[in-house]
This record gives sequence, structure tokens and C-alpha cells, in this order.
Amino acid sequence: MTTQVREHEKFRAVYWVESGGEAHLATKNLARGYSVYGEKLIQVGGEEYRLWSYYRSKLAAAIVRGISEIFIKPGSRVLYLGAATGTTASHVSDIIGSEGFLYGVDFSPRVMMQFLQNVAERRANVAAIVGDARNPSSYKYLVGGVDVIYCDVAQPEQAKIVADNAREMLNENGGVLVAIKARSIDSVEEPDRVFKREIETLADSGFKVLETISLEPYERDHVMVAARFRG
Repeated sequence: MTTQVREHEKFRAVYWVESGGEAHLATKNLARGYSVYGEKLIQVGGEEYRLWSYYRSKLAAAIVRGISEIFIKPGSRVLYLGAATGTTASHVSDIIGSEGFLYGVDFSPRVMMQFLQNVAERRANVAAIVGDARNPSSYKYLVGGVDVIYCDVAQPEQAKIVADNAREMLNENGGVLVAIKARSIDSVEEPDRVFKREIETLADSGFKVLETISLEPYERDHVMVAARFRG
């Protein structure tokens, strides 16, 4: 069975691996030989690719659902809020490559220890920060300026958290990707109302909201919002 690789039609350093009539999203493995979350490794033309699960990564789900802009590309500096154990962050690390850098922030020391073991210890372009995303001034001295903020925190006022971090660290015209889970913000209110309120908060905080993509069927009651910071 022949396996072929082609670059994604929109995004640099994101690939389609085609085999047996099926196409799977993938990134080129920056830590060759190592699988972060049990994803399959594929060898093609002397390169190693990691298949990217749409059910394990909201960014992968957004790409497959047709999002127009992710801002993340080779050389990007990325602040990742809610890095968890590193599933999506590891693919972002692959995309930005050795010229980029990712700062992964999470509140839980236990979770960040897993992030360190899974991702940061094996990749020179990743740093693990134990910190509260609601208090960006506590870690901005470690980060400096970034091109992109990716936010996936299961907390109320998610848009406010993004705005507070952007004011401290996001470069002018920088991009944000916000994975909004309605039930984490309000377990009772209708998801559409929650999404609308969070998007309005972004708009009122100096962002131009470019797109909102539902992550169904991969994530229930989730959307991915892409916005650009106007400062």
C-alpha cells in the first residue's frame, strides 16, 4: 500500500498523509521516534510524520472543520494557555519548528509535570510554566512578546482571560485561537448564548473576530474562535 504526503492546502507545516484511500491530518515529528499520546508514526521519504487525532485535539478538529486561519506557522512564538499534558501543544511544536517557541501554561503542577515529560523535555522549542492564566503578570517576564495565543482553559470568563494575556504579551496584530466549551463557562445556559457573550467580550477587548467554527462532531458544545488583536 502506497503512502503519500502532501502539505495542507492552507497551513504551512501541516500535512495530509494519504494511504488506502484515506487522508489523515499530520505534522512532521520534531522529536523523531517518540509518540506523545499514542498517535501513529508514519515514515515517508526519510521523514517521520505524526497522525493528528481530531478527537484528541481541538485545533485538529478546527482544521478539519475548515477554519480559515490558525496564525501558527514555522517560526511563531506561541503562548498556550491550558497546555494540559501536551497533546495539541506537541503538534504546535512540530509546526513552529526550531525557529519558533511555545510557552505552555497550566495551573496544576501535576499536569505540568506530565507536560514536561511528554513534550518540553524532548523539544528544545517548548517551555513549561506552572501558572494561573487569570494572572498573566505572574509569568509575563518568562514569556515576553508572542505572535499567537492559544487558549483552552475550562474556566468562566475565558474571553477575559485571553484579553488580559493579550494586553500583557501579544504583539500588535497577533492572533488568538480560543477553544470555548460552553458547559465549562455556564452549565445551565444555552451554548449559543454563552458563545455569543464570549465573542462579544473579545470584540469589546480590542479583537477583530474573524471566524467561529463549531467543533462538532469531534467535541460537543465547543467552538473555536479565531481573532486578531488590534491593541
